[in-house]
Formats: sequence, C-alpha cells, structure tokens
Amino acid sequence: MENTIKSIQRFYPVSVQSLSELTAKFEKIDFPAKALFIAGGKMNNYVYFIEKGLCRSYCIIDGEEITTWFSREGDITFALLALYRNQPGFEYVETLEATIMYAIKIDDLNKLYSSNIDIANWSRVVHQECVLSLQTRRIERLQKSAKERYEILLKEQPDLFARVKLCYLASFLGMTPQHLSKMRSESGCDDIQPIF
Repeated sequence: MENTIKSIQRFYPVSVQSLSELTAKFEKIDFPAKALFIAGGKMNNYVYFIEKGLCRSYCIIDGEEITTWFSREGDITFALLALYRNQPGFEYVETLEATIMYAIKIDDLNKLYSSNIDIANWSRVVHQECVLSLQTRRIERLQKSAKERYEILLKEQPDLFARVKLCYLASFLGMTPQHLSKMRSESGCDDIQPIF
C-alpha cells in the first residue's frame, strides 16, 4: 500500500488515524492487463487507488475509442457521474498492465467525508488538482499545435511512451497514430520503443 499512502500524503498531510480509517475500508483487487472494470452506461460504486500498474480512461464517440486520461501508480480512478451524481458514468476504464488496486465503496468514502475533516480536505485538494490538469489540457488542445502537445506529454510523462500503445497516445493527444509516429521519428525519440 506504499504508493497509495505516499500519494495521499503528497496532496494533503492526512493523519495516521485518518489514513487508518480510510484504508480500513479498502478492498485489494488484482486485475490482469486489458481488464475493463468501469463501463460506460453502467453503475460502478467504487473509487480505485492504483498501487501498481496503469489504466486508460476513454469514451466511445461515433464508434471510436477516444482516450481521455491515463492513471498510474499513486493515482485514483473512478466513474465521474457515479461519484458526483450517483448515476452511471459515460467513461470506460481498463487496465493496460497487470494492476493492483485498492477499491473503496463510494458510500463509505462519502461517510468519511462527512465524519473526517482530513479525508474531506485531502479529497478537495485532489479534485482541485484534477480540475486544473483537465483545464490545462483543454486549453492546450485549443492553443497548442499537435507537435507542442506531443512535446509537453513527452517532457511531463515520458514513461507513458514505453508503457502505452501508440494508438492510445495518439488519441489522447488528438492526432492519428501515423502523425504521432512521424513526429517521433522527426524528433529522434524512436529510442523509446512504443507499444503498437
């Protein structure tokens, strides 16, 4: 549980007692690679803390999978509408690698928010950071060229290029796999072998 605890405390100084209350509600789950554990249109009542591994969130638009996010060690993932509105979500989340997670029921987490100020404050800070990341990415999609978006991702999350299929990275960046492959060749980044 080391990565999960470090990540929680990175965002907010949660006390040992509060961490104990939170982790007492955890259920450990081992997923194989390519496991779909959140499906659009279906209710999912859990928030998942990723201890080890990598996940991809995506939406299906006109029959095509559009990658919206990658979550890895220390991150959390969940269906947005399920957590915020108690409704089936629109996104799909699958593991890209064998992944170890700790799941907590949304109802249990909401009870902790009501009774534990540490957990409530931690959650507020985590969600603020997520909103800022999403807004930054949205503005980059509007203002930056495809090449600039690629360079930002390469600088900020270089490990993704060795862990994620090229087609998923291209979708996340808003370009075709061919365009991304060409940019990688031109920038001399073919030394990081992507998964195809």
